[in-house]
Amino acid sequence: MIVTVASFKGGVGKTTTSIHLASYLQNKSPTLLIDGDANRSAMSWAERGDLPFKVVDERAAARFARQFDHIVIDTEAHPDAADLKALVEGCDLLVIPTTPDILSLNALLLTVDALKGIGAERYKILLTIIPPRPSRDGDEARSLLKERNLPVFRGEVRRFIAFQKAALAGLPVSKSTDPRANEAWADYEQIGKEILR
Repeated sequence: MIVTVASFKGGVGKTTTSIHLASYLQNKSPTLLIDGDANRSAMSWAERGDLPFKVVDERAAARFARQFDHIVIDTEAHPDAADLKALVEGCDLLVIPTTPDILSLNALLLTVDALKGIGAERYKILLTIIPPRPSRDGDEARSLLKERNLPVFRGEVRRFIAFQKAALAGLPVSKSTDPRANEAWADYEQIGKEILR
């Protein structure tokens, strides 16, 4: 399976999502993460520690891709229409992470409009960095997306410091020693299960 993670807006958990989806898929069969972001955030994450899957620069992807059952692609933010069309055509599922704030949701709706404009159907929205209760931001964002009949993952990714600690250590959150790491990992496990259904 080829899963591409893309967003019109930065700071929505795109690389964190790529790392953790690759980690989940690696538990099922060999997985490659291709870092296509100019910032090379996934490569930096990998260089700081020990990820359980291979991470390569997009320029080296062709050499390695045939060796893996699953591929996750972390893309550059702000893809234009041509890039978006190529991303959709080159994957089995386009995952679009968004935080529940209005600026991110507006950027998400622009992404969805662009996807509709090219006739794309193989995409799903992932709500990320959901603030803890009593905030209802996550629920309100989900309601807005459902009202528009947009495809949204049932699971969501809550805001945990464990993700930042894992990034600093160069590990997936499942290997973090943070006391809430298991809860954080469970959020991405749920998304992984939805993808493989």
